[in-house]
Amino acid sequence: MPANPDIEYMVRGPESFGMAVREFRLREGLTQSELAKRANIHRTYLSLLETGTTTEALKNLMRVLSVLDLEIVIGPKQPKQ
Repeated sequence: MPANPDIEYMVRGPESFGMAVREFRLREGLTQSELAKRANIHRTYLSLLETGTTTEALKNLMRVLSVLDLEIVIGPKQPKQ
């Protein structure tokens, strides 16, 4: 999959968060197991995140952002200057 460093995801809920995580995982050529191991989380938890399953923490985060009229943008880190 060709990498497009300009792509960003607007996160407005668990589904778009999961889509972003999956997209960037695939760009890195990682399996769910590899990413889960690197992140020190269980693979099934990562799978739930990627499929947009709402965890309590994610649900609360989205609620707080909504009340404050904020959004999350996920994209590659910018190079340090």
